[in-house]
Amino acid sequence: MNHLRQTIRRNAQWLPAGLGVLLFGLSIWAIRQELKQHTPSEIWSSIRAIPAELVGVAIVLTLLNYWTLTGYDTLASRYIRQPLSYRKTALAAIVSYAISNTIGLALLSGSAIRYRFYSAWGVPAGKIAQIIAFCNLSFWLGLFAVGGILFIIEPIAVPTLLKLPFASVHPIGITFLVIIAAYLLWSIFSSRSLQIAGWTLPHLPIQLSLAQIVITSLDWALAAAVLYKLLPSAAPLSYAVFFGIYLLAQIAGIVSNVPGGLGVFETVMLLLISPPVAANDLFGALIAYRVIYYFLPLGIAIVLLGLYELKHRTTSKSSNSD
Repeated sequence: MNHLRQTIRRNAQWLPAGLGVLLFGLSIWAIRQELKQHTPSEIWSSIRAIPAELVGVAIVLTLLNYWTLTGYDTLASRYIRQPLSYRKTALAAIVSYAISNTIGLALLSGSAIRYRFYSAWGVPAGKIAQIIAFCNLSFWLGLFAVGGILFIIEPIAVPTLLKLPFASVHPIGITFLVIIAAYLLWSIFSSRSLQIAGWTLPHLPIQLSLAQIVITSLDWALAAAVLYKLLPSAAPLSYAVFFGIYLLAQIAGIVSNVPGGLGVFETVMLLLISPPVAANDLFGALIAYRVIYYFLPLGIAIVLLGLYELKHRTTSKSSNSD
């Protein structure tokens, strides 16, 4: 019996990765089915057809979004009552989110980068863990807040590819809002951290909890706006409807464990938006979105990280020589 339990536990470790590979394969197949009527030249033409001014707007929205992301670490430093300059918390946030958004496994990649920065700035390991927990909690609170509202207002249909036990996102929206309401009530009436399945949910004052939800909701709204501006101008979609579809696609990408939700995110978008948007036009916008929202910040983050490491080593050598 013990041997059987050990075997089950060992195999269970591979389930998320196996599910990710399966969903990635299904996504590639679905994308090929959607695009089989279009040639690569047609898709490239769709990318080139995006007006330069809209590309510029998308880049500006991406920059605004990453400025908003700095609020995560700024609030976290206030939560742990650690005096850190905005320059430092902004650097940690931008680099960690730009890298983790692209390569996936945010809990591992983003946490490792934050630990590298904050430990160098003299923050104790226990407080770094609190920062990481705060930022990861913030990410989900923003998703639950905007998703809960949008999924109730615009209960879009769930693609059968996701294998969910309901036809629309309405039940997900109700669940999300219940979680947010419970979280806010807990912030008001409790003063203790909460243990859930081995995870510690940090307790925050209600003012900090509300600020957390506002900033993270704005983060999601700006991220969706980047792709929305890249869609063909004739697309018959309101921002609210599109935002709901975007959130569902992001949730599918996160659950899939595929790095950056690559393939899974695009599949859900194609299934729910094409038609009315032509598949080649939508796919062109999705490629442009990947470049602007993921790869551009990733390049900037790598440069910032490289400059920081170079400066850090130079400072360390100077201190040792003295």
